[in-house]
Amino acid sequence: MYYRRCGFRHEKKLRAIGIARIAGIDEAGRGALAGPVVAAAAILPERFRHRKLKDSKQLSPELREDIYHYLTNHAEIVWAVGVVDNLEIDRINILRASHAAMRIALAGLTMTPDHVLIDGLPVSPFPLPQTAIIEGDCLSFSIAAASVIAKVTRDRLMREFCARFPEYCFSRHKGYGTELHLQRLHEHGPCPIHRRSFEPVAQPLFAF
Repeated sequence: MYYRRCGFRHEKKLRAIGIARIAGIDEAGRGALAGPVVAAAAILPERFRHRKLKDSKQLSPELREDIYHYLTNHAEIVWAVGVVDNLEIDRINILRASHAAMRIALAGLTMTPDHVLIDGLPVSPFPLPQTAIIEGDCLSFSIAAASVIAKVTRDRLMREFCARFPEYCFSRHKGYGTELHLQRLHEHGPCPIHRRSFEPVAQPLFAF
């Protein structure tokens, strides 16, 4: 299982050829039926260590919040987020919206990285050299840090939406297609943050 452990293997390979400033990028919310897609970019110091950092999906909500607080308050970590709302997702599709959120996050960094590690497949167009890593949030500390920041940021946004639209219980399912969410969608129809281009929201039964 060594090769599944999160670490700095990919970052070290880049530093070995003279690439020093490396950002990890990941997104949250791509598969949800409601709410925005959120991406984060993070540049970690070379000697960064954290015993519990890994893919945000493998962490409890409480531990994610703790790690988020640590990452975003660390004096040597540079980070930024990008948010693309449901209206833009419906207009340009979720893949393009996810890539747009990544570019927004990258542009928000206070320093420009030399290279970017991206979770998943390559992003095109993209303004900087990139390496796409399948399941990179499980393998790269830089990407894992971005995944935590993106996930916690989006979860907080969905809790805010829950206060505006309490009948959908967004704080519980964060907009994903759970049984509870589908039940409330059936009862109330879509609200302003639902993605009208997504099934089953797009079905006549829901598209009031």
